[in-house]
Amino acid sequence: MHSAPTAAAPGEGTPAVTPTHCPYCALQCGMGLRARGAGSVEVVERPEFPVNRGALCGKGRTAPELLSPGRRLTGPLVRDAASGALVPASWEQALDRIAEGLRRTRREHGADAVGVFGGGGLTNEKAYALGKFARVVLGTSQIDYNGRFCMSSAAAAHQRAFGLDRGLPFPLADVSRTGCLILVGSNLAETMPPALRYLTELRENGGKLIVVDPRRTRTAQAADLHLAPRPGTDLALALGLLHLVVAEGRTDEEFIRARTRGWAEARAGAMAHWPEYVERITGVPLPRLREAAELFCEAESAMVLTARGPEQQAKGTDTVGAWINLCLATGRAGRPLSGYGCLTGQGNGQGGREHGQKADQLPGYRKLTDPAAREHVARVWGVAPESLPGPGRSAYELLEALGGDIRSLLLMGSNPVVSAPRAGHIEERLRALDFLAVADVVLSETAALADVVLPVTQWAEETGTVTNLEGRVLLRRRALDPPEGVRSDLYVLSALAERLGVEKGFPTDPEEVFGELRRASAGGPADYSGISYRRLIEEQGVHWPCPEGEDTGDGEGGADRGDAGVGSDGTGSEGRPGRPSGRDARPHPGTPRLFLDRFATEDGRARFVPVSHRPSAEEPDEEYPVFLTTGRVLAQYQSGAQTRRVDELNAAAPGSFVQLHPRLAARLGIAEGEEVAVVSRRGRAVAPARVSADIRQDTVFMPFHWPGAGRANSVTNPALDPTSRMPEFKVCAVRVERATG
Repeated sequence: MHSAPTAAAPGEGTPAVTPTHCPYCALQCGMGLRARGAGSVEVVERPEFPVNRGALCGKGRTAPELLSPGRRLTGPLVRDAASGALVPASWEQALDRIAEGLRRTRREHGADAVGVFGGGGLTNEKAYALGKFARVVLGTSQIDYNGRFCMSSAAAAHQRAFGLDRGLPFPLADVSRTGCLILVGSNLAETMPPALRYLTELRENGGKLIVVDPRRTRTAQAADLHLAPRPGTDLALALGLLHLVVAEGRTDEEFIRARTRGWAEARAGAMAHWPEYVERITGVPLPRLREAAELFCEAESAMVLTARGPEQQAKGTDTVGAWINLCLATGRAGRPLSGYGCLTGQGNGQGGREHGQKADQLPGYRKLTDPAAREHVARVWGVAPESLPGPGRSAYELLEALGGDIRSLLLMGSNPVVSAPRAGHIEERLRALDFLAVADVVLSETAALADVVLPVTQWAEETGTVTNLEGRVLLRRRALDPPEGVRSDLYVLSALAERLGVEKGFPTDPEEVFGELRRASAGGPADYSGISYRRLIEEQGVHWPCPEGEDTGDGEGGADRGDAGVGSDGTGSEGRPGRPSGRDARPHPGTPRLFLDRFATEDGRARFVPVSHRPSAEEPDEEYPVFLTTGRVLAQYQSGAQTRRVDELNAAAPGSFVQLHPRLAARLGIAEGEEVAVVSRRGRAVAPARVSADIRQDTVFMPFHWPGAGRANSVTNPALDPTSRMPEFKVCAVRVERATG
């Protein structure tokens, strides 16, 4: 077994270093952990890992602080019926209470009255086991996860255009070698600081950087060109650029003919968005639109990368589709150093949606509605295909149904009291449940509402795989033992399955779970069958798809050329991978670069999707005259449940704030540091004013890491994208006023 390997000590008397990865964002930066004694570890650099090359942000450096017993849960808690307080309990008592709560709900209200909510930070093994537990043990269709709030719009657009969703279809290192990069709605300097080096190297290599953001962020300050559109108008901006490309004869007609379909309809949609019209919609001056189109088209190679800015909108799928159309029309896709990609946010946001905790998917990124997929996975699981429930509600719809159709909820690795849109309403729905069980590292704001809280292991206390934003599967390795009262999520699911009558099929050894995941994913779009723990120990990660072997009968290797998405650089298949060929098979090399010969559609051609601009779900009016947009700050992460417990990080970013332009502040009579209220139709958030010229005059910004009065998601709009079911976090109408009382 390879559950807790450590590297050899560099010298006599020097403690061994365990190679592993940061527990936070989707870069999954390589780091080492060295034992310090008394059950603690320190972070050391791991410069050989290619993604971050040793660089770490403050969150990564301080990650071991949360391993301290004083900052995390160390024993189960149950709700005392008499006092209403959470009190310590044994593991047997806590698990029995959960099993009885779930069993009672199923008996009285049916299987779909039990919900399961997962997280984008769970390892692949946990996400896989959670999806299997929901469908096999509970028999419920009501499972989704907080990754729905991350990049579901980009994923949907990838599927429509390319036939396959992987955040980056190329290694991150390719970014530094392209000729021009358009970065849309991402502030890498604060969200993924070690990745900023690629933008610096891009410019040092002579490439051009264009940043699209309504704020002049630290990332935008480093750009050759900053476009600051009105929030909610990224779709119009992309269409306006495509219009200019067509009008100026800059399309790649040979690429369009050879490798795409649907150009005529997409072209017509773009031509309806003439530049002067787009200037009025977006507020971006026409000369800057022309400059952006020129920089993008004149470069020998070019990329577009999007993040939450354009994606967390009620038209996010179409918005991403418009940027993909721009890439396809100019031949900037499926070629070396060119393409469209999405910067995944959560630590395992990519792998977390590939293996079954998403409402409509089975392991291997298979569709739950596909009979062949159901049959394959059911065979691996040892159940009848017809026993598997169909697709359930998306994340926000599931949360909104709590206390209504859904009476009990098992939640792992998420904190929707802070992270969900219209968060005050979601908090009410959680309180309305008959039964809530939460497994987490800390007593988050959501865990504090639970009937049972289970303390689970952290990244340094367990072995498991994650998949970073490049589709690179990585092995996190156990470096120390957890506190005595802490168990793994896999243990929780195994113990609950046994109590609910399923005694086999839920092992607690992560390598054994991964072995089953490999079999379940085999032949699917996200094929992990050729990846093993041993291989991940020996290599610096393996990019999926990676089938179990490849046909070497032609002497050259490579997957069956009849399969979708084979890479011309010899890196293997991208869609439905080729299968092994018996004794002639050798390990598949993995697939760093997708789509170089063909896209993962049935005919190998990318699809243009015609789109048109439409207003946001909620536009400013007389009562709510200002846009609100939200995002992250350098020292905090997601809902802050973990980073707010680290002294250094909390000192750097102790609380929320409202960023607003000096002219807006003057008009409202608001001074720097004054408490202000941001009010929408859904709620109110209060935080100090931060007056800055680095934001549009019609827009205010709040970070979303804090609960309480400064909770930005008390205000945000849960309007959903019709395709991805992504809520519109990034734009809503508010008024800003002095706080009173």
